[in-house]
Amino acid sequence: MKLAIAQFNLTVGDIAGNAARLLAAAREADAAGAELLLTPEMSICGYPAEDLVLRRDFTEACDAAVRQLAADAPPGLALVVGYPERSRGSLFNAAALLRGGQVEAVYRKHHLPNHSVFDEQRVFDSGQTACVFTCGGVKFGLNICGDIWDPGPATRAMEAGAEWLLVPNASPYHLNKERERVAAARSRQLETGLPVIYANMVGGQDELVFDGASFALGADGEVAAQCPAWQEGLFHFELAGDTCTGPQATLPGEDAAVYDALVMAVRDYVGKNGFRGVHLGLSGGIDSALTLAIATDALGADRVHAVMMPSDYTAEISVEDASDMAKRLGVRYSEIPIKPIFDAFRTQLAGEFAGREPDTTEENLQARVRGALLMALSNKFGTLVLTTGNKSEMAVGYATLYGDMAGGFAVLADVAKTRVYRLADYRNRRRETGGVIPLRIIERPPSAELRPDQTDQDSLPPYDVLDAILAAYVERDMSARAIVALGFDAATVKKVIRMVDFAEYKRRQSPPGPRITPRNFGKDRRYPITSKYRPELA
Repeated sequence: MKLAIAQFNLTVGDIAGNAARLLAAAREADAAGAELLLTPEMSICGYPAEDLVLRRDFTEACDAAVRQLAADAPPGLALVVGYPERSRGSLFNAAALLRGGQVEAVYRKHHLPNHSVFDEQRVFDSGQTACVFTCGGVKFGLNICGDIWDPGPATRAMEAGAEWLLVPNASPYHLNKERERVAAARSRQLETGLPVIYANMVGGQDELVFDGASFALGADGEVAAQCPAWQEGLFHFELAGDTCTGPQATLPGEDAAVYDALVMAVRDYVGKNGFRGVHLGLSGGIDSALTLAIATDALGADRVHAVMMPSDYTAEISVEDASDMAKRLGVRYSEIPIKPIFDAFRTQLAGEFAGREPDTTEENLQARVRGALLMALSNKFGTLVLTTGNKSEMAVGYATLYGDMAGGFAVLADVAKTRVYRLADYRNRRRETGGVIPLRIIERPPSAELRPDQTDQDSLPPYDVLDAILAAYVERDMSARAIVALGFDAATVKKVIRMVDFAEYKRRQSPPGPRITPRNFGKDRRYPITSKYRPELA
């Protein structure tokens, strides 16, 4: 039999738009001879809809859309769509089988994830029963996303007579997530003997990015068909017994996948929220250079405006490199010197600051002038300001509230500084449009350029050391003692941990950014701002 997967980029809350796309896909699949179309988890309303599902008017609109889709879809096609279902006082993450103009059956997700970015137990109730249906002479059982990560639901489908397991998903990306999904599916195949069809959505939703990469796992536990990552499409599979043939895409390497994730995140955040384009401050440093490349790849040069805002401390080569890169990418470029505004601030504050020496206050004033200018441009032209700080800086608070943190989307919020260099090198090596980041930007010591001869390493450990400590403390929750035992200097570890803990209040006010690691600041790592706990080294 022929089966199709709709690996689509769906928008949370666009119930009518999502339903229209699913109907078009159903008609296309039917015309191509498919007997079954599998769509992603919560395909009617998008995922995650978060507390929208608690609104009765929202779930009623979803239910109406499901029933209308059933009536409009080709009657001979079996169509599986996901939606929030209210039933007898309960609310379920559900998948409906639509066929012959009606809702023929409903499967309710059993295992509700309640970790990292997921809190489904807060809004949904758990289903208990299997759902098996026949199509094209094959008996299919349904699971939904989290159901296949633990034993139980797949076995129930097998015991109810399933010969294949269909799994609609909204599985967000993080580093090497594709391998984890295949491993989870392989565990269920070993548990039940059932081959698996795994359908995942694609697209950006606030901090989450979905990479698609749907696949089929044969009865031998090997990947029999692989859809591409980061691409929408209607993909067709041929099933014969417990074997499957279908797409044979090659998944991208790690750096390519991260870069594609960031591009998709920017494109969808800007597009789905209706911004006309973006503004960003271009400093001549590597973070803003990489952000500019990502923004241009996501939106096109005509929707990107780079602004260099030099001060007395800005090196001439920074201005030259910023202008050079803007020309290479073809984006609009402006220079707005901040000295007159900065001087006005200092003049107005002179009486209050009398008798006090200049310090980081004056450095932060420069950043806040730049933030105000970018936000003014955003207001005037209906654009989104992209901030350019990376995860390493945000971790230790090496950023200015209402300055370089002012903006709407933090592109590199989950990208460590050492990975910033890797991504810049990757972007420059891309065959079709490589070399967009001037080499001097990559090779120069990083600097905020807020005082004479400043470099980041005046305040921070070398980035390779800093990122290794941050990975241990932030992403793996290792103790200070355990980190020192890895060979790091105790004083450095203590300093970094102290900076991380004290910067929590800053991070809570930072804009959202795309999640590309298993532990980002925001949805994953949730720490109190007010806390007296201090990790001990001895």
